[in-house]
Amino acid sequence: MAKSQTKSGADASVEHKSRRDFIVVATYAMGAVGAGAFVWPLVDQMNPAADTLALASIEVDVSKIVEGQSITIKWRGKPIFIRHRTASEIEEASGVLQDELRDPEGDDVRAQKPEYLVVLGVCTHLGCVPLGQKVGEVRGEYGGWFCPCHGSHYDSSGRIRKGPAPLNLEVPPYSFLSDQVIRIG
Repeated sequence: MAKSQTKSGADASVEHKSRRDFIVVATYAMGAVGAGAFVWPLVDQMNPAADTLALASIEVDVSKIVEGQSITIKWRGKPIFIRHRTASEIEEASGVLQDELRDPEGDDVRAQKPEYLVVLGVCTHLGCVPLGQKVGEVRGEYGGWFCPCHGSHYDSSGRIRKGPAPLNLEVPPYSFLSDQVIRIG
């Protein structure tokens, strides 16, 4: 009889332990669900707003830009320079030897179509906006853009040629939807 009492006592202990394990696991699971319900709104509010997502890509009609003219548009709050280059600008940019460049990059890599150059209008030194977009502005020694803040000179392909800037003007992601329309972004 003592043997059966011991066995039932051991069964009760095992049953009590398995109930306790279930309660602990259920408590942790409910705690995780509660933490997730609390954290999710905080994480979700960090997603970009709908108006920001709308500016993720823009389309630009370049048919009205005459040869030799540049326009500035805004994309993601930054200036984008689009220049309809002349034949002489294209020839000059294509003829530069890679050995002469601080940040070697061929003109054919920078411009999908040689007549249109699309670059981010932010100096790679300290983030200034270079001059050279408007008629009569200083374009620097290489006929592209000039950053007066610290004296960086860019050529007609947006490559750094002189001054403290370490890199070429950035080429944003873009594609031609047709001969006259560019999608940036």
